[in-house]
Order: sequence, then C-alpha cells, then structure tokens
Amino acid sequence: MSMKRSKAKSSGTARDTGTDDETYFKKTKAPELTYEQHMEGKADDLFAPFSMNATYAKGALITHSKFGKGVVVAVEGLRVEVLFADGMKKLSHMTPA
Repeated sequence: MSMKRSKAKSSGTARDTGTDDETYFKKTKAPELTYEQHMEGKADDLFAPFSMNATYAKGALITHSKFGKGVVVAVEGLRVEVLFADGMKKLSHMTPA
C-alpha cells in the first residue's frame, strides 16, 4: 500500500503579494554615488587589474579587461558588486583568509 505525500504549501512570491514588477525585479539598490563621482580625480595608477584570485574591499579601484575601470561598491561573500561606466556588475573574488 502506498501513501501519497503532499507538498508543503509555499508562501508564494512577491508577484503573488501584489508587489509591482519594478520593485520585484530590481536586483540591487542604486549606488550612493554615480560612476563619475567615484572616478573624479582618480589617477590611472590607482587602479589594480581585476583578478578572481584577489580579495577586494568596498572602495577598491579596479580595471577589468572587458568592462574597463570600476569601483567596488559592495562585498557579498564570494562576490563583489562593481560600478562600471556602463552599470553595475557582480564579479567573483576570493574571500579573505
């Protein structure tokens, strides 16, 4: 004799609760400063080449082979959020030992 198991009822998503799409699909909050404000007065020699094997902190200046110059605006475990001229990107990095 087999017993049928029922699934636990899920609480649903923001879409089910009436939250508008703009709020639901917004991935990250807007940076406090614009890209131009972050880059103002920064010399090229302050930018380190980006490497996934390096550890970055908030405020670090990097240069990426595809995205160009950027500034780390948030650190979330194994990922950093970097503000580039064309927008925010999430990149992987090493965690501090």
